[in-house]
Amino acid sequence: MFLSSLILARMAFQFATALALLCLSLIAVSSVSRRTLEVGVYWGQSGNEGSLLDACATGNYRIVNIAFLNSFGSGRTPEINLAGHCNPSTGGCAKLGEEIRSCQALGVKVLLSIGGGAGRYTLNSTDDAMSVAVYLWNNFLGGESSFRPLGDAVLDGVDFVIESGSSEHWDTLAKGLEKYSELGKKIYLSAAPQCPFPDPLQPALNTGLFDYVWVQFYNNPSCDYSGGHETFLAGWNIWKDINASIVFVGLPAAPEVAVTGYISPDVFRTRVLPELERSSKFGGVMLWSRAFDRGYSSAINPEVCGSVETRSASANDVAMLPMGNNYGGARGFKSCRGTCVIV
Repeated sequence: MFLSSLILARMAFQFATALALLCLSLIAVSSVSRRTLEVGVYWGQSGNEGSLLDACATGNYRIVNIAFLNSFGSGRTPEINLAGHCNPSTGGCAKLGEEIRSCQALGVKVLLSIGGGAGRYTLNSTDDAMSVAVYLWNNFLGGESSFRPLGDAVLDGVDFVIESGSSEHWDTLAKGLEKYSELGKKIYLSAAPQCPFPDPLQPALNTGLFDYVWVQFYNNPSCDYSGGHETFLAGWNIWKDINASIVFVGLPAAPEVAVTGYISPDVFRTRVLPELERSSKFGGVMLWSRAFDRGYSSAINPEVCGSVETRSASANDVAMLPMGNNYGGARGFKSCRGTCVIV
């Protein structure tokens, strides 16, 4: 009887060891095949959010939007407002050129956001729009100017955050910027419309020139998550079909950022993300803003296996776990963010 028990125990151990090795191989496979959730962030509107390079060096963001060029068009002298980071009127923001290049070397795209919720900007004609395109090209992109507000670095593109003024001529501006892509380096165009459809920026979006559209699903109860899961998905299902290469979901990085629309990381990972990933055009999440991202950008990244309770970090630990209905009903393993999980 003792010998039989010893043999059975040894067989159980060998079986569990084999399953553990299989689990570790699943980790390697899942790390290659799993679709990465891209996260972007707005930077520039709080002096307490750290430097631009600090944001890029976290490794959490693939795109950083510098916010905002908030005065331009209709004969205005263009002005950039970066809160407490630097004073552009004295050339103090030119130091950002080195940080921009460092971010780009880390694989992070850096775009200039134009507009914003508090600014003075309009385009009063086609010629006016083209003049703004020339200004952006010479001062932030691949052109030349005697005074470049952010130094000599060449930004990756322009982000349209048009929340006031007329909806006219933004399509002309997009076309003017797109033309400069023909001169060499690709100029990425992005936009941040509000989730109620259609947005005033719709004529520009309809050009199909925008590489990224990050829809602001907050401060709009008619289409953000505060209106319920189905309300949010109804809004998403409209926006995912627009004429754009990739569509992101714009979210607040903390509850205090917006009146409505905050989604907790757990709810986002388990309920929202699986629905978004049904669309091949879903690109990721754009957060407002870096100053409020206290771990949210990390927390919304899903675990490969979903929610589980029992984990083991090594093959030896997993191999020692008894299997079968006689031991809590455990039947196998999953891989989950580099760990083996008994299920």
